[in-house]
Amino acid sequence: MEEITNKVANSGIITIDLEEYYTPGERILLDIKPLLFQELILKEKDFREYIKTHNWEQYKNKFVAIVCTADAIVPTWAYMLLTLALEPFAKKIVFGNLEFLENELFTQKLEKLDLIKFKDARIVIKGCGEKAIPVNVYLNLTAKLKPLVKSIMYGEPCSTVPLYKAPK
Repeated sequence: MEEITNKVANSGIITIDLEEYYTPGERILLDIKPLLFQELILKEKDFREYIKTHNWEQYKNKFVAIVCTADAIVPTWAYMLLTLALEPFAKKIVFGNLEFLENELFTQKLEKLDLIKFKDARIVIKGCGEKAIPVNVYLNLTAKLKPLVKSIMYGEPCSTVPLYKAPK
């Protein structure tokens, strides 16, 4: 009887699973729409009172994305005041939606990744998983890997979509 060989395991392909770079922690979307007068205008006096009296402790060790979903012009200083109030509590604060926040968290982790270890490697960037990974994270990683690697594929080592092959 012939021994079964795992060709995928012996191929030298390196799989990058972006879920391994997920930053654990609660994400919060802070929408300032309810703080606007008739969801249109920011009244400075009322806004400053909100900043003074709001329970900022609830954001302790959380990742916060600040947005305004109303079609209103909000002065930049309002977001700055929110940031100053959140800063002692939140782990990270961004202006944008939750996907933007997620992208920022992944970018922070991937910037610390030593890409040299992938020099001349055949890479599979794992596609399916349990966590939603922003498309921009895949794009950035692909662009960073291209100058270093022999090839880039997407999917699972047993079923990949070829994306890039370095010229010989």
